[in-house]
Amino acid sequence: MIKIIAGEKGTGKTARLVDDINQVASTDSNVVCIERGNRLDQLLKYSVRLINIKEYPVVGYDQLLAFIGGICSKDYDLTHIYIDAIKKVSSCDDLGELAIFLTKLEAFLADGPITVTINLTAPIELLSDDIKKYL
Repeated sequence: MIKIIAGEKGTGKTARLVDDINQVASTDSNVVCIERGNRLDQLLKYSVRLINIKEYPVVGYDQLLAFIGGICSKDYDLTHIYIDAIKKVSSCDDLGELAIFLTKLEAFLADGPITVTINLTAPIELLSDDIKKYL
């Protein structure tokens, strides 16, 4: 399952993401959060595995999908993946490419129990229907 938290800068997306991560981490879940930099490390519970994407040679949505596949292959008990600021993590601002990525990600997740929540900075009215269906 894929969920997107979208909105313009300053609308509280990160606060919603942090609240959701900490709530899920309070249960018996295995949680991974991918971010660019270290801005969430002091806000999240210790049980959340933080990944700073800057430490890995990931550029573009195809490489990000492969990276997520690697994370899933390592942790068979993974339940949730959170991606903060998807455009920064992927180093790609193209919403058309994001829609293609979401389709591929959904196909990858189809047979598993993993929920992916993505934080997207973009005006909701500019999103295509392929992206809006995950809001």
